[in-house]
Amino acid sequence: MKSDIEIAHDAELLPIQVIAEKLGLTPDDIEPYGKYKAKLPLCLIDREKVVAGKLILVSAMTPTPPGEGKTTVSIGLSEGLNHIGRQTTVVLREPSLGPVFGIKGGATGGGYSQLLPMEDINLHFTGDFAAIEKSHNLLTALIDNNIQSKNRSLDLDPRTISWKRVMDMNDRCLRRVVVGLGGGMSGVPRETGFDITAASEVMAILCLADDLGDLKKRLSNIFVGFSMDGSPVFARNLNAQGAMAALLKDAIKPNLVQTMEGNPAIMHGGPFANIAQGTNSVIATRMGLTLSDYVVTEAGFGFDLGGEKFMDIFCRSSGLFPCTVVLVVTARALKYHGGVKPEHLTKPDLRALVRGMCNMEKQVENVRLFNLTPIVAINKFQTDTEEELRVIQEECRALDVKVAVADVWSQGGEGALELAGLVDDTVAQCQAKYSPLYDLNQSVREKIEIIAKRVYGASAVEYAPWAQKDLKKISHIGLEGLPICMAKTQSSLSDKPGLLGHPRDFEVTVREIEVATGAGFLIPITGNMMRMPGLPQVPSAERIDIDENGVITGLF
Repeated sequence: MKSDIEIAHDAELLPIQVIAEKLGLTPDDIEPYGKYKAKLPLCLIDREKVVAGKLILVSAMTPTPPGEGKTTVSIGLSEGLNHIGRQTTVVLREPSLGPVFGIKGGATGGGYSQLLPMEDINLHFTGDFAAIEKSHNLLTALIDNNIQSKNRSLDLDPRTISWKRVMDMNDRCLRRVVVGLGGGMSGVPRETGFDITAASEVMAILCLADDLGDLKKRLSNIFVGFSMDGSPVFARNLNAQGAMAALLKDAIKPNLVQTMEGNPAIMHGGPFANIAQGTNSVIATRMGLTLSDYVVTEAGFGFDLGGEKFMDIFCRSSGLFPCTVVLVVTARALKYHGGVKPEHLTKPDLRALVRGMCNMEKQVENVRLFNLTPIVAINKFQTDTEEELRVIQEECRALDVKVAVADVWSQGGEGALELAGLVDDTVAQCQAKYSPLYDLNQSVREKIEIIAKRVYGASAVEYAPWAQKDLKKISHIGLEGLPICMAKTQSSLSDKPGLLGHPRDFEVTVREIEVATGAGFLIPITGNMMRMPGLPQVPSAERIDIDENGVITGLF
């Protein structure tokens, strides 16, 4: 059996100009980055066409550590919809080097349902992450320079500065650091740390901005900390927004690539769903809806994370909403939530599979909380048995949920024809029924508790002392009307990774609440979540290699 990267190496890529033509674009409309990648200028977006387009969201049940193949299904579904005559573009996030070198080893789909050029997309791509990182760290440098300065000082209180540095790599040793050591010429010593670039507020801002002007406005609103007299200090007080936006002048443009079957695909931004909003940019989604009839997009991890944030943050900000939600389910994830250890998930175990159904049932319920129609896509793995697939289908029918087996890894779009038909039928009957989960005028505590109780199934929310201080700070600055972006483990509906299935009668502990005024949301950090992940015991980086001819291996 060929690996993902071997399949990608065998594919014949079309020139990016040919892909652009499929969207009705001329070579002059795009900005090529080599032969197979291009930037799409924002002037191509047509708001009237955006409103007419149909948006399809792909989410999932609570995943196993390697994931359940949302990206693979998203790509395969877009191929399947194109097969049945629906002009469709898949619009996805860009990969972060953290997961590429950590657990997953890549994020461009898999098998015959992936994006190309696979290696370029997974490794640096068009430099968007680097631009976001530099823009973020420029603000950090201006903050420390202002503390050092005697003539133009804002009298910042170093103890209150919440803005950290970022880098696009998993490095747990950088979570807490002390900067400014080495004497007066090396800055003022203070404790700070690093987040991963995917968790940067600049990343969140880029993915929620309407255009360059809105980007700059949002950057100016970034909360930095307090002055010694207790006044809030923002990026605009440091005159940072202009230079920060200048670094993002190309990164704000979505990227055009292609699928294995030569259909257009757009990638842009890359916030994680467990520590950020977890979906691609508003700009990229509008671009896709301008240039095609249907757009398939995804929200990271389970619906309790990326899906909820898509509805309560992305939809509020963009004015867009999905016609349906495709919930990716796998036999192995059901067995995992039924108590089977990861190393035994390829073995048939119907009892465990049935025990794990409670997680799928809860995620179906979560989709319906937003008055949306779920469709279950069973992402088929080579080790799945027909009996396992049949049992899942029977359970979905008992829940009154449409279901289809998606064999997209081995068959590409052909393996998604049944799923595409179900989606097409549902989209044809789409009505604007979406409603957010909470009212922005509710208190911060109320909004957090609605998410924790209704989406996660918690019985209560406990606020650690630091979180209680943050609630007072949020009230002092006047930010209680912002939406909520929960930082929570992706491994469980609860905030405790070991509670699998559908846990009940548990408390969610909010450790602290970060303020993201530029992005326009608050980030309650629950349990032991870290915004700078660490590498696993055996990282994917140990498998990745390149030969003397420049051929890369080990990505999957």
